[in-house]
Amino acid sequence: MKLLIKGGRLVDPSQNLDAARDILIEDGLVAAVGETLTADADTQVVDATGLVVAPGLVDLHVHLREPGQEAKEDIVTGTKAAVAGGFTTIVPMANTRPIVDSAIIVSGLKERISREALAEVMLVGSVTKGLNGEELSEMGDMAEHGAVAFSDDGRFVENSRLFRSALEYASMFNKPIISHAEDPTLAGDGYMHEGAVSARLGIPGIPAVAEDIAVARDVLLAENTGAHLHVAHVSTKGAVEIIRQAKKRGVKVTAEAAVHHLTLTDEAVSGFSTATKVAPPLRSSEHVQALREGLKDGTLNAIITDHAPHAFEEKDVEFRYAPNGFCGLETALGVILTELYHTGEFSLSEIIGKMSVEPAHIFSLKAGSLKVGMPGNVVLIDLNKEWTVKKENFYTRGKATPYEGKHCRGQAVMTIVRGNVRMKDGEVCVGKQN
Repeated sequence: MKLLIKGGRLVDPSQNLDAARDILIEDGLVAAVGETLTADADTQVVDATGLVVAPGLVDLHVHLREPGQEAKEDIVTGTKAAVAGGFTTIVPMANTRPIVDSAIIVSGLKERISREALAEVMLVGSVTKGLNGEELSEMGDMAEHGAVAFSDDGRFVENSRLFRSALEYASMFNKPIISHAEDPTLAGDGYMHEGAVSARLGIPGIPAVAEDIAVARDVLLAENTGAHLHVAHVSTKGAVEIIRQAKKRGVKVTAEAAVHHLTLTDEAVSGFSTATKVAPPLRSSEHVQALREGLKDGTLNAIITDHAPHAFEEKDVEFRYAPNGFCGLETALGVILTELYHTGEFSLSEIIGKMSVEPAHIFSLKAGSLKVGMPGNVVLIDLNKEWTVKKENFYTRGKATPYEGKHCRGQAVMTIVRGNVRMKDGEVCVGKQN
């Protein structure tokens, strides 16, 4: 099983490399990287002339909905969406039905993943049993069975003593705690960003300070315990500054920002499309700018999708009653290249770093690099491919997207997982390819 990628521009920040290179993948691993590699008779050759070759994208924050909510998404459709978007490794959250709060559920999911997934899937266990915020989950057992982190994503762990214990416990296994930082008492019954737009629309708002206060508490507890805190989907200017100052003090904190929080403002809600309803909510332009600055200076370590599909009928309701979230795996790269790369705000190496190399490092994943010996997980990107977002072309079950009709420049044109071509020219390939 050999695959040779020839003639491409290799962009791999893990090697400080941006140059013409060939890559040979053998038995699922990178076997050689060189200026001119040759193929033997049993080697499949991929012509990457004119394309960027990069480590497969890594998404630290998705929702696959399995088990229990397969009408929204499952392992097959979710990983099809992943490879369609150039992602070779994804990390689903624990808020399924049942909750991923025990080793037996982790083991069961891993077995299904091994049979059905087209991408590599790493699991997150919950912090508390049933996400109830009252009793710690079996974090030790889940870590031993393969959980890479722990999170009650979707809910803030309000009990500070319990959250401190979770940080201490997780650190024993060198695993991060992922914080969903939003004070629910301040968020109240709001369902969009509190500001001028919410006032104009007459929608109850969620103030930015609801996130700021929660991030501040979690950062202080991480500083107190010395544990690794990872702050999910940062959306506010205040949270960025809190994390920035914590890092300067040496606190072991990492953070992520979602594609939509980096590229959309609360003005998108003006049409009352339920495809713009998300938690945390889309914020005003000053927050978007602060996120971009935080991404640029390293305060924010990763770009994520927070891919959160829902069934059509769930989103086809009045705005206030719609569930939060929308799909993101198939639009993320194109939107980021369009809004951050082609505008000159970020270099390609910076974007690949935030969407592959750094995310893999945060959770200690064997991904995000094309060094010899690493998994042969690769994305080929056409930086100048023009395309328009059309939800009917999505592989994900949840079609809601705030980017419907958006014109993009740049797209993944091939995704390779462990040496197997999983997507080519927009078409997902199922089964072994070599």
